[in-house]
Amino acid sequence: MSYPQLLTPEEKLADAKKELSLPRIVVICGSTRFMTEMTEADLRETEAGKIVVKPGCDMKSPHELWSDPVAAQALKVRLDDLHRAKIRLADEVLVVGDYIGDSTRAEIAYARSLGKPVRFTHPEVDPDA
Repeated sequence: MSYPQLLTPEEKLADAKKELSLPRIVVICGSTRFMTEMTEADLRETEAGKIVVKPGCDMKSPHELWSDPVAAQALKVRLDDLHRAKIRLADEVLVVGDYIGDSTRAEIAYARSLGKPVRFTHPEVDPDA
């Protein structure tokens, strides 16, 4: 007797996105020092018909939400978790900027471990090239 193959959560998500006729979802990654470039990439990807998700907080700029160092560290952990969720949701990754730091390098490795295609605005910074 054969049993039906159960879908993985990733396969269920892909099926749901297809059933909902969602456009491709691109997540923008990179150092928040490139927030201006991320906004431009968001504009261009949106114009190309894609849903765009990107970092929502620039912790390099002063703000009351991360003015306390202890609270800032806890927020950074939560934001990193949130960004990994955005990577899981996305169909592809766009890395913005001409510099790859440790966090972005980890995001690229995570995306590739999930089989997500990764593009770069500056392909020469691809750590696996």
